[in-house]
Amino acid sequence: MPVSCVMKNKYIVFLLFLLIGICSAQAQQKVTPLRGEGLDAFLIRNHRTPKVYRAEFIQLNKSRLGKGNCLLEGVKYTIPGLRKAGSKQTGKSGGKAVAPAVGSTFNEPLFGKKLAKGKVTSNRMAGACIYLVSGHGGPDPGAIGRCNGHQLHEDEYAYDIMLRLARFLKEEGAEVRIIIQDSKDGIRDEAYLSNSKRETCMGSPIPLNQLQRLKQRCAKVNEQFAKDKKKYSYCRAMFIHVDSRSKRKQTDVFFYHSNGSSLSKRLATNMKNIFEEKYDRHQPDRGFRGTVSGRGLYVLRNSAPVSVFVELGNIQNSFDQRRFILNSNRSALAKWLKDGFVRDYKRRK
Repeated sequence: MPVSCVMKNKYIVFLLFLLIGICSAQAQQKVTPLRGEGLDAFLIRNHRTPKVYRAEFIQLNKSRLGKGNCLLEGVKYTIPGLRKAGSKQTGKSGGKAVAPAVGSTFNEPLFGKKLAKGKVTSNRMAGACIYLVSGHGGPDPGAIGRCNGHQLHEDEYAYDIMLRLARFLKEEGAEVRIIIQDSKDGIRDEAYLSNSKRETCMGSPIPLNQLQRLKQRCAKVNEQFAKDKKKYSYCRAMFIHVDSRSKRKQTDVFFYHSNGSSLSKRLATNMKNIFEEKYDRHQPDRGFRGTVSGRGLYVLRNSAPVSVFVELGNIQNSFDQRRFILNSNRSALAKWLKDGFVRDYKRRK
């Protein structure tokens, strides 16, 4: 064989080894999980759909995983190589949503000019989609309390807390669908929130008739869920209200779950447990007396995603009113609700 052919063949072999090495390096990429990061969130962060890549990941890393295939802090894990689009394994996953990267920004005008822009600081809720519905709105203010000569309208305070919750969830990497919307209000820090009838159900006027109002928001949640359920591994809805009872009746936050739904009950219980822990830390002498119970409420019965209904307190009671008129307390309520979602997401099967 001529010398030129020998050299040519050696060059081809060298290129083949080089290409194999590059592909192998890509397939054997190793990444350390973030603190507290779950397996699905870890895969999503590394652009691998859990449903498609979970089994392969576990097989590659089975000697380095903890109990229940949990990730261990400080351990480097091998990431499965990307499969070709359109292959049999990936055919069902083409519609999976890509989780926002930690450090990326979001822009939600509903939060108001000052807070519209934010940053994703964690991926603890990556792969989750949350539907938030504040009670009443539009022509119906809901319960009305009175404090220092001001009217406190349920829909305004529920809406403000809902927006704060939405922002906290987005910071955790979740996708959030804000069902009840006010194009002007945004997140407000005033003690006495001005009242309006601007709220819509994602752009549609809110009916005054209670049944029609409930049907409308359930239909909108279900419409969104039908699009999202194949993209997100965890979809949950929350209906946020403020109760109205005797002025003498002080109440803690309490939760209703859908009768017959273990996942709804688990979510409500995780929420309540978070509040108990927060009260034990911040008000150890008082304790938390909120409850979890099943109810056949229309929105719980007719919402397709797993749902929970929360009552934030008694708008007539002077002690509970401080929970609403202090913006720091509204923010704390939203943070604790967010923590409930984070815990429930982490403990999902």
